[in-house]
Amino acid sequence: MSRARALWERVPVPVVDIALVAVAAGDVWLTTWDHRRLGVTLATLGCAALVFRRRFPLGVFLLTLPIALTQPLALAPLVTLFTLAERSRSRPLLAGCVALTAVASSAPWPLASFAEVGRTMTLIDFVYSLATAAAPVLFGQLLQTHRDLARRLEEIEEAREHERALHAQAVLARERAQLAREMHDVVSHQVSLIAVQAGAMQIAAQDANAKEAARTIRSLSVTTLDELRTMVTLLRASGGQASELTPQPTLADLHRLVESSGTHAQLNGELPPTVGTPAQRALYRTVQEALTNVRKHAPGATADVELWQDGDHVGVTVTNTPPTRPSLALPGSQHGLVGLRERADILHGTLETGPTTEGGYRVRLRIPLSAD
Repeated sequence: MSRARALWERVPVPVVDIALVAVAAGDVWLTTWDHRRLGVTLATLGCAALVFRRRFPLGVFLLTLPIALTQPLALAPLVTLFTLAERSRSRPLLAGCVALTAVASSAPWPLASFAEVGRTMTLIDFVYSLATAAAPVLFGQLLQTHRDLARRLEEIEEAREHERALHAQAVLARERAQLAREMHDVVSHQVSLIAVQAGAMQIAAQDANAKEAARTIRSLSVTTLDELRTMVTLLRASGGQASELTPQPTLADLHRLVESSGTHAQLNGELPPTVGTPAQRALYRTVQEALTNVRKHAPGATADVELWQDGDHVGVTVTNTPPTRPSLALPGSQHGLVGLRERADILHGTLETGPTTEGGYRVRLRIPLSAD
């Protein structure tokens, strides 16, 4: 059934209209008994008006009604009744049109022949014509109901999709809240202990290198705590509500980042002040991740951080020397570099990473100057 309907919908509308006009004209030519000029004119007008039945169904129905006077079963009025029924929701109007069609079909034509036909036969014709005229109206109303039902089913499906999306958001909100609690109760607590122990070590240590290492650990722990608090605030924020964010890092914060990185790093180069905020943030995060990797995987290595501009692009290159002592087996998931590569893709830039010929490692970010 659906396949036949799909094939029917592929037929162009003008082809359907022309075919209906031709069939209605053939029906009039074969079955009409009024061949006078007036009857032919009214029949021609009614058949031609079928082309406009979709835009003016009631008007076209009235134009085809005279055809029913001259035929026992006229096709044109039945077609317009079907079109009117599938578009109109007025039951009284449809009932009146059915009655008019039945009257026109059962009334003797010319009216002077009423006495010859008789009341009984006229009444029988009226009942028969009434049932015939009601059939296309019922089919039209059925089609209208089918369309309404299909539209309603689409609305229900959209509502279900919306409900599923809301449910997924609610589940995500609960998971984020749970994650925020875990970060606050476990991770933040442990980082706080690290900061406290590092501060105590900085005070108690006698060796200058040990004091510097303890100071670096304490500084990094405090910075990590600030970022954790920001993340907890974001995770606890309800969906759609604005949350106040801590100031995001910019190029002005690079000097402090390099100094507190815990590695022997040097920052070189400058960038113009026209670099967009997203680009500044990407440059900062790239340097932060690269220096963190140097500290974790290349103990004793030195790093060089170079800011540069190449035409309409800016970038940063972080290069470190080979490690001078074995590295500890620290956990690593490569998520940092993956996140940097995704950030670069969002800004229409590129991220290149890989070892150097000297045995070190290089991270190079290149993004458009006007990235936003």
